[in-house]
Amino acid sequence: MVFMEHEQVKPESGASAAEKGAEGEQSLHPAGEGPSQVAVAFNPEAADRDALLVRYRELEERLRQAEDRLLRVAADADNFKKRMERDKQDSIRYGNERLMAELLPVIDNLERALDHAPDDCYQDGLVQGVKMTLKRFHDTLAKFGCTPIEAEGKIFDPRFHEAVYREETKQHPDNTIVRELQKGYVLNDRLLRPAMVVVASSPRTNADDRNGNTSTEGKTSANSHVRIKVTSA
Repeated sequence: MVFMEHEQVKPESGASAAEKGAEGEQSLHPAGEGPSQVAVAFNPEAADRDALLVRYRELEERLRQAEDRLLRVAADADNFKKRMERDKQDSIRYGNERLMAELLPVIDNLERALDHAPDDCYQDGLVQGVKMTLKRFHDTLAKFGCTPIEAEGKIFDPRFHEAVYREETKQHPDNTIVRELQKGYVLNDRLLRPAMVVVASSPRTNADDRNGNTSTEGKTSANSHVRIKVTSA
């Protein structure tokens, strides 16, 4: 005969049953939220007129905020697109700026060589070769938007000209460029190198000289007075 043992099920104590009940209740609610904190779905059929009006205003405000965020995102995207396009165009227009600046001294040397060439050798084959090379340089620079700045005979413009000194003359009005010492260049309307120039100035008159001497003497006497006082002290 086979005897089967039956395990007796002991009744749970009141404490263990309460603990399991608490665990079951906690599983129904998220962590940190009690039954009173759980969001209740809005039922429009059971709501009264005031509740529906409050709900309508709440949804209307949410819609306005969503539209505002959407407009901001669209504006940012459009500005980013324009900025990228502008940067792309600038990189195309001014990408050769450093190379152009490095070529300018070479062009200056070729121009100086032609300026110092003797008149009787101006038809020489070497001089003609230098002239053709210089013209080729200018044509290549102009092809990429690099052009020289007009200076001699123009009114001095601090945006494009750099004055080395002023020359007193009656043949030209004040602030007129009478001589160009070094050519300036622009690259697609952007200054690449200013032109070094000499600017005309009206000659000083005898009255200006007398006023200048008087002011100088006044300063000298004042300075002498100060020196005497310091020495006596």
